[in-house]
Amino acid sequence: MNSHKSSTAPVTRIARRRAQPGHESAYEALVREMFATMRSSPGFLGADLLPPEQADDAYQVIVRFATEADMQLWDASPARAAIHQRMRDVAENEPEYRNLSGLEAWFTPAVVPASMHPPRIRMAVVTWLGIFPTVSLVLGLIAPLLMPVPFLLRTALLTALVVLVMTWVVMPRLTKLMRPWLNQVAK
Repeated sequence: MNSHKSSTAPVTRIARRRAQPGHESAYEALVREMFATMRSSPGFLGADLLPPEQADDAYQVIVRFATEADMQLWDASPARAAIHQRMRDVAENEPEYRNLSGLEAWFTPAVVPASMHPPRIRMAVVTWLGIFPTVSLVLGLIAPLLMPVPFLLRTALLTALVVLVMTWVVMPRLTKLMRPWLNQVAK
């Protein structure tokens, strides 16, 4: 985590940690208690607990905050320190952390087991639902203003604008809106 640079974009953190053998239920209960405490923390957007796919693997705790500053506020809180102290009694070692933002955090992060990812066709549909209107608006509103600019430079500018809008405006909202459908279990 870079403490010198604070982002205003949503941030996702993944913590990987193993529960001590025989203490899995206690570990899960503490993580859920932590989630309940986090709900009152400014900028908290949500959290998930993913159990290990195999008995000897690590749990994954995924938390989302509106900004890096909000996450840092939670990190510095006495409530977090207290629950993490209690977790040391039922977990092995300290957690391994990974922060994600921008394109990397559009969908469920890559460190999540493959069985937990939304189906690729659903991710493709949601991506298209974001790209189609974004590209249409950019081509309709911005492209005509850039006609005097050489083709390759114009294309670079337009695609950069689409990526920025998709990363920080469209996809965070669209994936939140579509999350129930993305994560729906096939029957």
